[in-house]
Amino acid sequence: MFSRRTLLGSVAALLFLGSAARAATGPTSAQVKATMARATRFMTDKVAVHGGYVWSYLPDFSRRWGEMEAYPSMIWTQAPGTPEMGQIFLDAYHATGDEAYYKAAQQSADALIAGQHPTGGWNYIIDFAGEASLKRWYETIGANGWRLEEFQHYYGNATFDDHVTVECGRFLLRLHLEKGDPKYRVAVDKAVDFVLKSQYPNGGWPQRWPRMGQFTKQGRPDYTDFITLNDEVAEENIDFLLLVLQQLKDERVREPVKRGMELIIALQQPQPTPGWAMQYSLDLKPATGRTYEPVSITPHGTAAAVMQLIAYYQQTGERRYLARIPEALDWLASVEIPADKRGPDGRNFYRNYDPATGKLLGGHRSGSNSQNGKFWADFNTEGTKAEKHINVSSLRARYERVAAMSPEEATRNSTLMGRGPSLLPPYVVSHVGGSDLKVTVGEGKRLAAAAELVSSLNAEGYWPVELRTTSHPYRGPGPDKPPAGFIDVGQVGDAWDTSPFTLPSGPMGISTGAYINNMARLITYLRTQTA
Repeated sequence: MFSRRTLLGSVAALLFLGSAARAATGPTSAQVKATMARATRFMTDKVAVHGGYVWSYLPDFSRRWGEMEAYPSMIWTQAPGTPEMGQIFLDAYHATGDEAYYKAAQQSADALIAGQHPTGGWNYIIDFAGEASLKRWYETIGANGWRLEEFQHYYGNATFDDHVTVECGRFLLRLHLEKGDPKYRVAVDKAVDFVLKSQYPNGGWPQRWPRMGQFTKQGRPDYTDFITLNDEVAEENIDFLLLVLQQLKDERVREPVKRGMELIIALQQPQPTPGWAMQYSLDLKPATGRTYEPVSITPHGTAAAVMQLIAYYQQTGERRYLARIPEALDWLASVEIPADKRGPDGRNFYRNYDPATGKLLGGHRSGSNSQNGKFWADFNTEGTKAEKHINVSSLRARYERVAAMSPEEATRNSTLMGRGPSLLPPYVVSHVGGSDLKVTVGEGKRLAAAAELVSSLNAEGYWPVELRTTSHPYRGPGPDKPPAGFIDVGQVGDAWDTSPFTLPSGPMGISTGAYINNMARLITYLRTQTA
C-alpha cells in the first residue's frame, strides 16, 4: 500500500508540474467542461445507487461509507451525500447549460423522493433493498457504533439532525423552481408540512418526529423528542421556512418562524451560566442528549445562539432579541481558555458547563464497545481537552455593529419583511467551495489549480482521494467486557466497535466530498473565464 501511494504521489507531482507549466493561460473552457462531464458520468453511471450517493467508496466498491459503513443498496442524506450532489449538479447545469447535469439532479431528487418518510421528512439513510434490510443494518452495524448512539436504534421516523430534512427540502425546492416541475413541488410541500407539524406550540422542534417508540440507554430517557438546538436544528428549520416564505410566498410559515425565533430568547439561561444548552425538556429546562451529552451549557451553542439573535433582530427590528446578548458574551469571555494554556491547535473552549454552578464538566468513558461501554460526566476534569474555537472578539464586534443600527437600518434586508436579495442564488455550492480560486490565491495559482484538477482526473473518471477514515467491519455483538490487553485510545473502541475512526494513512478511493469540492472549483473557474 505504501509503494502504491508513493507511486500515485509521484504521478500527481508530475501532473502538477505539467499543469504549472501551462499556468500562464490555464485550461480552456472546453477542457474544463470535458473534465467535469467525464467526472460526472463516472459518478452517475458507476457510483450512484438509484441516483443517490454515500460519502466514500473503495475503488472496487467492496466497502462504502456514509457516517458509518453502508450496504451497497444504501444512500445517505447527510452531507456530503445525495442532496449536496444534487446541488452541485444544478450548479454545473447553470455554468454549462448541459442538460445532462439537470438529468443527474433529477435522478438524485427521485432517489430522495423514493425515501421520503410519509410524514414528509427524511432519515439519515435510504435503503433501496427495503425496510427489512434497513432494520438489519440498525441491528448490526448501527447497534455496534459505540459513540454513534443515534444509529443504535431504528425508530422508523425522520430526523432534523445534521440538517438532513432541511437539506433535502432545500434541494428539492431549488429543483422545482428550476423548471417548475410539479412532482418536486409535491415533495417540497410534504417537507414543509413536516417542519410545521413537528413544531411544538412553544416554537421548538424535536430532533426526530413523529414519536415512534423510544430508545433508552443507561437509564436515561429517550432524548429525540426534546427541544433540540444541537446541529443547528432550530436555526436551519427557521432558515428553511424563510426560504419557503420568500420563494413560494407560503404565508403558512410566517407565524411558525416567529415562534421559533422567539423561543431562542426564552431558552437563554440565568446566571451563573447565561448561555444555551444543546437540548431542552418541554418545560424549557436544559436536558441530556446521548449518554456522552450531559445536562450542560455549551460555549459553541451559546455562540451560535448569539448569532441567531443578531440575525433575528435584523429580521424583525425588535430589540428584545439583543437584550441579553452582552450577558452571554461576558460569560463566553469568562470561560475562554487563556492563550498560554491552549494546545497547538489553538482551540480555546471546553465543551460542557454545569448550568447550576457554572463549573466545567469532564467527560469520561469506560469499556470497549457499545455492549459493555459506558459514558458519564462529572466535575473531575482531569484530561479534559479543548474542543471548540470561538472568536469572541469578532462576535462581540458584530453584536456592537448591529446593535448600533436603528430597526429600520437593521431590517433593510429582512426576508420576513419582504426585503433583501434572493436566498436562493444561482450557484449554491460553488459560490463558496470555489471562491479560493478567485479570491484567496493569486491569478497564477488559480490557473495552476484548475489545470491540476483537469490533469489529475484518473483514467476511470474520478479524482483519487486517500481514505484515512475507515471502520471495523461488523463481526457480531461485542464481548460483555473489554478484551484482554485493550487500551482505550479514544475515537474508536475494540474490534467490534463499528464507529468510524481515522488512521495516519489509508487506501486511495472515491469521495463524493472531493467530487463536490473539485466540481465547485472548476465551475468557479468557468465563471471567472467568462466574467
